[in-house]
Amino acid sequence: MAQVPQTFFDALAVRTWCGLALDALGRAREEIDAINVYPVADGDTGTNLYLTVESAAAAVEAVFEGHRAGGAGGAGGPGPTLADAVRAMAHGALIGARGNSGTILAQLLRGMAQVLAGDEAPAHADGRGLRRALRQAADSARLAVAHPVEGTVLTVAAAAADAAATAEGDCGTVARAAHDAARAALAETPDRLAVLRRAGVVDAGGRGLVAVLAALVATFTGETPRDTRARAAAREGAVTCADGAVTPASEGPAFEVIYLLEADDAAVARLRERLDGLGDSLVVVGGDGLWNVHVHVDDAGAAVEAGVEAGRPYRIRITHFGAGDVHTTGAERSQGERAQRAVVAVVPGEGLAGLYTEAGATAVLARPGEPPASGELVQAVRRAHAREVVLLPNDADLRHTAAAAAEQARTEGIRVALIPTRSAVQGIAALAVHEPERRFDEDVVSMTSAAGATRYAEVTVAEHQSWTMAGICQAGDVLGLVDGDVAVIGQDVTAVAEAVLDRMLAAGGELVTLVLGDDAPGSVAAHLESRVREGYLAVDTVTYHGGRQGAVLLIGVE
Repeated sequence: MAQVPQTFFDALAVRTWCGLALDALGRAREEIDAINVYPVADGDTGTNLYLTVESAAAAVEAVFEGHRAGGAGGAGGPGPTLADAVRAMAHGALIGARGNSGTILAQLLRGMAQVLAGDEAPAHADGRGLRRALRQAADSARLAVAHPVEGTVLTVAAAAADAAATAEGDCGTVARAAHDAARAALAETPDRLAVLRRAGVVDAGGRGLVAVLAALVATFTGETPRDTRARAAAREGAVTCADGAVTPASEGPAFEVIYLLEADDAAVARLRERLDGLGDSLVVVGGDGLWNVHVHVDDAGAAVEAGVEAGRPYRIRITHFGAGDVHTTGAERSQGERAQRAVVAVVPGEGLAGLYTEAGATAVLARPGEPPASGELVQAVRRAHAREVVLLPNDADLRHTAAAAAEQARTEGIRVALIPTRSAVQGIAALAVHEPERRFDEDVVSMTSAAGATRYAEVTVAEHQSWTMAGICQAGDVLGLVDGDVAVIGQDVTAVAEAVLDRMLAAGGELVTLVLGDDAPGSVAAHLESRVREGYLAVDTVTYHGGRQGAVLLIGVE
């Protein structure tokens, strides 16, 4: 559907830009991944940029949704301000930034937000405001990189800001000038960086930024600029690889370490110095107490320990170059003949990841507070390397994310069936009846029926006071949720778990599944197993250890 051009840079323009940029990176993702040779030839720059923008776009959508839910955005009512939208965009990019280029893009967006959401920010920005925002974006991104290198996304961003500074006119004029200059600078990146020249490609991060700026032009003009070819062969005199392959970068550190960090400015300054001595490709972005840290090192543990000394690191991601992401486990297949069918499942803890993997599924680990983005699910579907894939989100909140991933995978020729499992115990039930030799439709129906016949519950601890279906709970109360609704409020995990289990078995059942989190009392499993054995004849119990899964206990009754 055609976009209505935005005259000024306001909240709606931010929302439109995020959506168009996500679409553009989605189309260019594989191309950008293929030319990724610097700083490490790990083939994921396009994917990382996509996931970063996806997080930014989701944050902006949440702001608009919040205004609608609160009645502020009703008929004729005010919606979010420009400051609201750009702050959300920058924050979403910061917490969702992936890889070197994604982290730099997050800082570019943060730099724009510093201008567009400052104390004197207008209700909407004109061409002059956009010029200032692009300048601040380029300057702040360069400062965030420990050792800036020319011929990278930093060069492309600087060229865009320089051209914007001399462009007179509205936002569309400024955006077009920035894009055109960025595109020209991108074509020259092989002249500035030898590894690009040897591989016959332009810089992958810069290519992604050009796509994002093209989306900015489309936001204000309704016209998408001509796309940029990633291969440097489009330039006169470029050196190309005859087989289209890229030349790997020189040997470097073994691990990429990324984490969010809560720390003050002084501690982050000391952290920069320490990490700079441990490795390379150091980028630290953020501010106001929240930072995104990215570094390539040989000693991943030392990089995390440095973060612990500086403040509170979380959402820690450690990737071993050449060995895949350690946060994704599963039946990884060689890139030969595709399997006929595979199962991809989101799981909340390491223990369940192992269980699902042993059953032949590709497990995507969702740590507490860190749900996977749709791009990660698409990657997992690709790694499953099958013609047919059954996708188990195992979380009601992931329904739309999983649906988007399934739709994307279908465009790539993969037959995907999404079973709307709302808990990992429903996924276990579905996986138990999975038979790859059956017809696809029959297998999906059987798995869906098994999941639907499984009631699910969880025992968790309230983080704050709130109103529930069972009354008002206080922070620290133990909550028992049945099928997503709070049914029991108490003080003791075992007592609450027993009350929940009794409620579930009152309607009948044949099998109880218990999944213990790391915080579960050591005696709770034995107590519940005894309760079932003594009070419910012919009901079996199976217990698993889920690890760090968020909930203290998951319960399933089939």
